[in-house]
Amino acid sequence: MKKFIEKAVIMDEDQMDRALKRIAHELLEKNKTLDNAVILGIRTRGVPLAERLKKTIEEIHGIVLPIGVLDINLYRDDLTSLTEQPVIHQTVIPVGIKGKKIILVDDVLYTGRTIRAALDSIIDMGRPELIQLVVMVDRGHRELPIRADFVGKNVPTSKREKIDVLLKEIDGIDKVVIKELLEEDE
Repeated sequence: MKKFIEKAVIMDEDQMDRALKRIAHELLEKNKTLDNAVILGIRTRGVPLAERLKKTIEEIHGIVLPIGVLDINLYRDDLTSLTEQPVIHQTVIPVGIKGKKIILVDDVLYTGRTIRAALDSIIDMGRPELIQLVVMVDRGHRELPIRADFVGKNVPTSKREKIDVLLKEIDGIDKVVIKELLEEDE
């Protein structure tokens, strides 16, 4: 089992809030209108981030967007290596996605495999007009040709490091930390 130690806090609550506000402005700037948009949060930490982004867009621009929850577990290419009995949650999207602008939200962009699974899941539900990716942290090390359209913070990391986005809704605190691998037990 891998053991990590916290190395540094790279974003605090205020920095996370500012990043979401900046992203909300950038979304409207890039899209001109969000009339046909739907926000989808990838379980687990993408969901509260998507809810926060929705609220921020509403406060800043007065636009109320539909929001949904995307569970990508059945689409993962590492499903059998994660656990013998994977927990499958429900995907809940309040509107059809055909012809919509999808704003896909996740916490950390790393290899790109989670996003690939999310894209497969979305396409199985219909053909959206476009999909834009929002992540709180892009840490590099892509294994697939995927990039985020909107990033809270780019944090170059080594393979011995990992990024944890901690959220009040799940962890009781808002912060982004970088951790370093101490040892790996077999």
